[in-house]
Amino acid sequence: MGRKDKYALIHYKLMDLSDYIEAGNKARRSIDLNHIEKIGRDIVNVFNSGGKLIVFGNGGSAADSQHFVAELSGHFSKERKALPAMALTVNTSALTAISNDYSYDVVFSRQLEAFAKPGDYVVGISTSGNSVNVVKGLERAKELGCKTLAMTGRSGGKIAKVAEEAIMIDSEVTSIIQEAHIAAIHMICSVIDSYY
Repeated sequence: MGRKDKYALIHYKLMDLSDYIEAGNKARRSIDLNHIEKIGRDIVNVFNSGGKLIVFGNGGSAADSQHFVAELSGHFSKERKALPAMALTVNTSALTAISNDYSYDVVFSRQLEAFAKPGDYVVGISTSGNSVNVVKGLERAKELGCKTLAMTGRSGGKIAKVAEEAIMIDSEVTSIIQEAHIAAIHMICSVIDSYY
């Protein structure tokens, strides 16, 4: 490959990166800040009523679940008390036992039966909105009397129809949706921190 071809390839890749950055910015701009503020207040009300936040998802969304919980049970933007939040994606023994003995489809709903109480706030994260175990988890959470939030992308999928609230990121690209989910999670944490 000649020098001119290398520069052309570098220019092409930089254009791809520029488009990617703009797609990410567009996705983050699709987040309704008033809705984020309401969700943050609702979670604070759950905490103040003795409830907890429970979060789950698969793959990158599992990592986002754990990130969300870490910001609240640990530290986000200021010193405050630890807040009661848990991810259903961290206990490998429970995950593998439930998947083996029952089905991966019920890996979250089964754990919710053990840990969720009426009035808790349950968040299911799925970029497609159609992960069967996330759908079943949110359905079970509603049956148990929990408040429910779907974090998704694209057209929202099934979880947006199941949950009481939904944050739907305006993108078809999984990585862009995941990055916007983290931005939304940080915004929610910022609202929560403002109450403590």
